[in-house]
Amino acid sequence: MKPLKWLAIILIFTALTLLVTYLLPVPNDVEFSYNLIPRYIFSFTFIAFIPGYCLVNILFTGKNKLDFIEELVLSVALSFGLTGLLGLFLGLSPIGINFTSVTVSLSLMVLVLAVIAYIRKLRETDAQSA
Repeated sequence: MKPLKWLAIILIFTALTLLVTYLLPVPNDVEFSYNLIPRYIFSFTFIAFIPGYCLVNILFTGKNKLDFIEELVLSVALSFGLTGLLGLFLGLSPIGINFTSVTVSLSLMVLVLAVIAYIRKLRETDAQSA
């Protein structure tokens, strides 16, 4: 996949996750509502896959490229590790752990990792074409 297309997909998914998370109303009187299903799906994917996927794309490029299954499993494992570390740092910081601090910091972390992965992918494609 071309680096710009890859970055666009990550950025669009991050934006969609934030929109779904902040704009869908949460009912107070019911335990389950069908308008929460997209929120759960986007949020779980964003927490359990995207940060690790960006980190895998930073670490394993070129000759070290992983198979699909290896990339998927490592992405999930790294995502939970990164999210846990982020929670630890937020808990120890004066900001604290709340909904806004977690979503904003996780989004910023994903954006930083995605930009670094994009730069690595660009350098890889430039080296292959030269």
